[in-house]
Amino acid sequence: MTTIEVVKAQDLALSDVLALYNAVEWLAYTKDPDTLQKALEGSSTLVAARDGQMLVGLARVISDGASICYLQDILVRPSHHRTGLGRALAERALGQYPHVRQKVLITDDEPKQKSFYEALGYTQTDEFAGGSIRAFVRFD
Repeated sequence: MTTIEVVKAQDLALSDVLALYNAVEWLAYTKDPDTLQKALEGSSTLVAARDGQMLVGLARVISDGASICYLQDILVRPSHHRTGLGRALAERALGQYPHVRQKVLITDDEPKQKSFYEALGYTQTDEFAGGSIRAFVRFD
C-alpha cells in the first residue's frame, strides 16, 4: 500500500532519496549529494510517497507562501508510473498553497511530461491564453 505524507527533510534518508533520483535518471542531482540534501532542507514543502518502506515518489515545492510557489521536483519511481501517484503528489504538495496565485514549474520537453502537467491545470507559456507572458531561465 502506498502512503503519501508531507515530511521534513530530516524524515528522509538521503540514501533513499538518491535511490529515487537515480531510478528516474535525474543524475545531475545525485552527482552532489550534499547539495541535494541542502535543497531538500531549503524546500518549503516536501511530500513523500512510500510503498511499504521504499520511497517511490517525492514532490518538492519552493514558495514565499504568499504570491508564488514553484513545483521544483516531482519524481515517481518507474515501477509506479501510470498509477495516479504523480497527480496525488502534486495535488498534496500544491494543496498547501490554495491562496497562492502563481504556481510555476520548469521541465524538459518530453511529450509525456507536457500531457501530465496540462492534466494538472498547467499551461505552456507560449500557449497561455490569458495574455502574453515570458519565462526566463539561467543555468550556471
